[in-house]
Amino acid sequence: MVVPISLTDALKAIAAAHAKAGELGVLVSATVLDEGGLPVAMGRMDGAMALSAQISEGKAIGAALLARDGDAVMAIAEQRLVFFQQVAQMARVPIVPGLGSLAIKRGGTCQGAIGISGAKPEEDLECARAALAALNL
Repeated sequence: MVVPISLTDALKAIAAAHAKAGELGVLVSATVLDEGGLPVAMGRMDGAMALSAQISEGKAIGAALLARDGDAVMAIAEQRLVFFQQVAQMARVPIVPGLGSLAIKRGGTCQGAIGISGAKPEEDLECARAALAALNL
């Protein structure tokens, strides 16, 4: 049985992502979704571009539904385009493949995902890693 990510954990992850963004001098949005791609929590730093909130959700939904990190979602989009397009049509919001999203796994089971947007892809990924580390998985 999949235990959904709690709101407490989601907020902790978002706070860690925002703290890392502050260290990097960037402004980001962070979204945590459950294993079904439904929102648990989202936070947009003051001054982060408005669209970054939607992009962070798009990154997270791909990672959550495919139970893979963003780079693996990008590989699917590139190598299995027809499959990716079909899955993307089933998603609640558009999937945004690429760096900046990580699947949240406990005991080998995907519990959800975190998506980050607003900075360079590598910086988004650093923030996502900080978020995941805050969960002590």
